[in-house]
Amino acid sequence: MKPLPFDPTDIGAVIDAMYAMISGPPGPRDWALQSEIFHPEARQMRTWLADGRPQIRIMGQADYRADVEPFFATNAFYEVEIARRIDVFGNMAHVWSAYEAKTSPDDPTPERRGINSIQLFREADGRWRIISMIWDNERPGLSLPEFG
Repeated sequence: MKPLPFDPTDIGAVIDAMYAMISGPPGPRDWALQSEIFHPEARQMRTWLADGRPQIRIMGQADYRADVEPFFATNAFYEVEIARRIDVFGNMAHVWSAYEAKTSPDDPTPERRGINSIQLFREADGRWRIISMIWDNERPGLSLPEFG
């Protein structure tokens, strides 16, 4: 088995690897890493408003890949973490991760900002894997809170 490019026993390293996996210039992403970062039964949930009403799309790993691959194929996309809070209790962890989405990592102005709410499970070997992730973006009337 090939060594992982991150320490799976370190929650912060898992979160960093998740951001690195989806960020990059136009073209394919390293989807083999997705199965190392996310639990096989993990769910990723995008939320938004349509006509002022909350909406959600719940995706497994294959659904998420199918959803984002056309966009990533033709667009540079960098999700850059700007704040993080980690809470751990036993074999579960919760990470509040504020982000900015950009077309280049050094863009001074992001396209959007939001929060990823990420839940992780610690497996028997000490490895942390994302079990669920839900996110929402800033919009009029909804701004990122202060992280402290």
